[in-house]
Amino acid sequence: MDALILSCGTGGGHDAAGKAVYEEMKKQGHQVTMLNPYTLKSKKLSEGIDRTYISTVQHMPGAFGAVYKIGNLYRRLPFRSPVYFINRGMTDVMQEYFAEHPVDIVIMPHLFPAEILTNMKQHGMEIPKTMFIATDYVCIPFTEETNCDAYVIPAPDLTEDFVGKGIPREKLYPLGIPTNSSFLEERTREQEKQLLGLKADKKYILIAGGSMGGGKIEKTIEELQRYFSDREEVELIVVCGSNQKLHQKLQEEHFPGVTVLEHTDRMASYMRASHLFITKPGGLSSTEAAVCHVPILHTSTIPGCESCNAQYFAGHGMSISENLTDELPRIVEEVLQNPDKGAEMVACQKKIINATAAADICRLAEQLV
Repeated sequence: MDALILSCGTGGGHDAAGKAVYEEMKKQGHQVTMLNPYTLKSKKLSEGIDRTYISTVQHMPGAFGAVYKIGNLYRRLPFRSPVYFINRGMTDVMQEYFAEHPVDIVIMPHLFPAEILTNMKQHGMEIPKTMFIATDYVCIPFTEETNCDAYVIPAPDLTEDFVGKGIPREKLYPLGIPTNSSFLEERTREQEKQLLGLKADKKYILIAGGSMGGGKIEKTIEELQRYFSDREEVELIVVCGSNQKLHQKLQEEHFPGVTVLEHTDRMASYMRASHLFITKPGGLSSTEAAVCHVPILHTSTIPGCESCNAQYFAGHGMSISENLTDELPRIVEEVLQNPDKGAEMVACQKKIINATAAADICRLAEQLV
């Protein structure tokens, strides 16, 4: 099977999901290519789209929430969105790509490529089989105006949400959100601490804001560091992702008892080594944490799909959701002091999250082709 994975760098979750499927397909012996479709038109265009999104999320999350809200209102109108028409300009370059690089199926963990191929289909262009992968625990705006052969959604109980928004039930496959194989490795907390060079007698709290280092990470650190300042057994590990300004600022401030990392390819190990993971509720990062079986505290929610992710996880007992209030340190303390509370979250994660989503998606692609 020849497969093409189309994704965009507007948030690391889409690319991470695509890379997880890429890895699995390669392992199964398939030919697979992954690219950002906008690079076919212009690398500058691709970088501009990604940079605008990341900057908005990092510095103006409220604006992102407003745009999401407008999208939900817009989807009630009886005509297609501006997102659909903007992506019409990509149809010719995609057609040229398929002429030179024919494939059996196109897999898309991002809405924008799905809009491009829907445009192509609407204009009578021949395209391969298409699969869309939802990377949030909600049917995001404009998914319903795409026309793919299959839609992979995170869980069976989200089916009615997608059907209610207009996705045909027979096209829905509740296989989960795909994660990299490193998150599937089964090592204990003690083993991971040893591999990472962490102290066996410490309780580690992992803090991150997704691949972009979004959310109020600095304020979270200040609240927890103040509360645990006299507790030598508790240490914080902060992963800043691509947010270089945050990384530099945290290094300059020298919080005692806090380890600051810019980017790490050992995120799965840090998750498994930690007693608690504090993060904004991105769909992919939350799924990765659940696959690693680490208790989750969602905070600094960006309005929109992240609100739905937080509600889904907390509503299913897989996480605690709490904004940055005076209650945050108390909640963290409760999880650290009460192992049963964390164990309950992990039990719910094991029950609901499909850890083998990437392999299942690969099998679905084979069936479609």
